[in-house]
Amino acid sequence: MTYRRAAIPALAGGLLLTALLWWAGASAHALYLPGTTNVIGSVDAAELQRWFTPWSHDPPASVQLGNELSGGIGDAVSADSVPYLALYATAVQIRFGAVFVFFGLGALFLLRKLPPVHGRMPAALLAVWAWGLVAGTLAVTVSAPWLIASRGHGGFRLLPQLAGVIASGRQVLVLTALVAALVTVCLARVTAKGAGPLPQEVVPARAARLAATAGTAVIALSLVVLSYQSVAAALQMVSPNVGLLSEPGDLLRQWLLLGGWDGPGGGPLGDWLLYRAADGLLLAVVWWALRRLPGLCTRATVPAMAVGAVCATVLGLLASQLLRMALNGASLEWNLLRLAAGIGEGIPAALTCGLVAGVAAAVTLRVAGGRAENADAAPSVLGQAHP
Repeated sequence: MTYRRAAIPALAGGLLLTALLWWAGASAHALYLPGTTNVIGSVDAAELQRWFTPWSHDPPASVQLGNELSGGIGDAVSADSVPYLALYATAVQIRFGAVFVFFGLGALFLLRKLPPVHGRMPAALLAVWAWGLVAGTLAVTVSAPWLIASRGHGGFRLLPQLAGVIASGRQVLVLTALVAALVTVCLARVTAKGAGPLPQEVVPARAARLAATAGTAVIALSLVVLSYQSVAAALQMVSPNVGLLSEPGDLLRQWLLLGGWDGPGGGPLGDWLLYRAADGLLLAVVWWALRRLPGLCTRATVPAMAVGAVCATVLGLLASQLLRMALNGASLEWNLLRLAAGIGEGIPAALTCGLVAGVAAAVTLRVAGGRAENADAAPSVLGQAHP
């Protein structure tokens, strides 16, 4: 699929995702109206406010210094708050602009390497959906310094503040990225018609299995070893005295840990094993996706495997979180807002570990594939030498 054919759906998907997030941010102000709590309840309204506020256009009260009220649209502001309001406006502009850029570039790359034709439609849809979550997380990350500075105390515990900002807004991304992915892939299916046969590599089955195992081992390192409670606590307590860059523990947890777990406690062993099944599901999804990825891509290059591994890790996280939602449903009385509070967690770690896993899988695939080709070529050479 050429760049020209892939550019139209990628741009359309980026515009749609940006517009949906913009609409979600504009809707955040309605959750503060008095009638909202009467309709959906104060607890659910507060939960939705937490979901939508990271994409809100209205600056929070902490930004509008000198105001005693919440400072909604139309409220007067003091002269001292004007620079902070300007910083907040810059953060919002960077955030929405970065969403469009990151999603568009990632979707363009994915549609080139994984065009939605010849049985690739489901894989392309899932990959673009996962990339939408990554694009939103990256957009929040690059705009975080301006958002923190707009609060007026950016020098106080900068890295923990940065970690908190990066972890926000993920629940809204799950739904909006899915809608954008559907539109992107459907448009790509239309633009791909008449493009002619697409190249497809023949990947030895053993090499693909070895590559998937190597990539999954990297994900397991984060999920099983680094996410174990004692190791995670050691990461959390990392605190070098280097001024603004002190206390990086929260930030390290965001970008390195895919979960958090401990050994069986006082509860039944069966319950503990049931919750660990979600971790097993994550690893199974990653292995299966990496096993299929080399055959689905038009060419299994290192960048393609790296981006594909990131998407596979995000999909594995979503699958494990949906399973945990089902397990917690009875205890939380099937309150969907409370059940979905943890959806989308671990996206920064999925980006970090997925990139490493993809590179490991690509290197293993190249080495194992080269050995398989040499092994196949050796008998034919011997046969020619000794007729």
